[in-house]
Amino acid sequence: MHAVPRVTAQPLRGDGRLSSIRILQTVGGVVAAVFAIAFGLVLLLVISDDDGGGGGGAELTAGSLKVGKNGVPAAYAGLIQKAADDCKAGLPAGVLAAQLQQESGFQADPGVSEAGALGIAQFMPGTWYGKDGHKGAGVDGNKDGRKDPLDPEDAIPAQGRMMCKLLATAKKHPEYSGSPIELALAGYNAGWGRVEQYRGVPPASFAKGQTYNYVKIIMGNVARLTGPDGKLSTSGWTRPADGPLGTPYHQRGGSWSSGMHTGIDFTVPTGTPVKAAGPGTVQTAGKGGAYGNQVVIRHQDGTYSQYAHLSRISVSAGQHVKGGRKIGLSGATGNVTGPHLHFEIRTGPEYGSDIDPAAFLRKHGVKL
Repeated sequence: MHAVPRVTAQPLRGDGRLSSIRILQTVGGVVAAVFAIAFGLVLLLVISDDDGGGGGGAELTAGSLKVGKNGVPAAYAGLIQKAADDCKAGLPAGVLAAQLQQESGFQADPGVSEAGALGIAQFMPGTWYGKDGHKGAGVDGNKDGRKDPLDPEDAIPAQGRMMCKLLATAKKHPEYSGSPIELALAGYNAGWGRVEQYRGVPPASFAKGQTYNYVKIIMGNVARLTGPDGKLSTSGWTRPADGPLGTPYHQRGGSWSSGMHTGIDFTVPTGTPVKAAGPGTVQTAGKGGAYGNQVVIRHQDGTYSQYAHLSRISVSAGQHVKGGRKIGLSGATGNVTGPHLHFEIRTGPEYGSDIDPAAFLRKHGVKL
């Protein structure tokens, strides 16, 4: 096996932990499949186009993760998915994967960082083992009698638990600037004390923008590490409403409890047909608080689409729908200033797991 080149950038520093950016080319194709079999994962093979020419390649998907070439190493996919599934706060597997990529390039032992951080999740020794009478974050994930930050079977579950606690805490502070996932990431990188200090994600002026950029980069990579539908084409996906785009994703402002817009808006009048953006199963159909009447659909790749402020709902929970199926009518229910369709793509069923819906739809061949 040829050695894989590694490029190391300057580390990101925080209050008690450090995140190193080490970009490592991931193992793809046949090698990934061998590791997948060793871990007992059920993987779906998806052939992908290679715009760079040559012989092309293959991508593997497992659950909501893209596994293999340009994705998550198959050896870690199951650990990441389980760590996400164990979190009751709605922690997306794609966020954990993007975080590990940023922390260590998916390397089990990338070497000790300048600040002393260790392992695939870059835990500081004090955070892992505990200090000053505080219990450490380390866990014995594989039940071998050791808590080893250099063992991904220990480090990834520990990462998931820490992020889950941070996410649960973040959801208690809708007044802070940033979505709950972004706040959790900032807390993981810089310590929750910094999030409290700035009442949100620390600004670019803090620590030379290290935490700010850490959050931005990870959120930007979630969609890339989230698995596709398992289809060779983008058929079955469509615009959820026929109308112009309104408020864009992550626009900041006081109109939203998180301080930013968590989806995109289609500026359509009340009574405009709303369609399922892609095939899936209706997870929720009914009242959704500030979202008014809403429908949430779970798709085959583990992502969820949300349709809010509806005036009428024409599907029910548990119903299977195809892309383009009418699911209701647009309206102005809930917390709105006028009629429109609010549309989100999430990596989990809960609020705060949103990703860029416009980029997601374009990835599936939808023109906006």
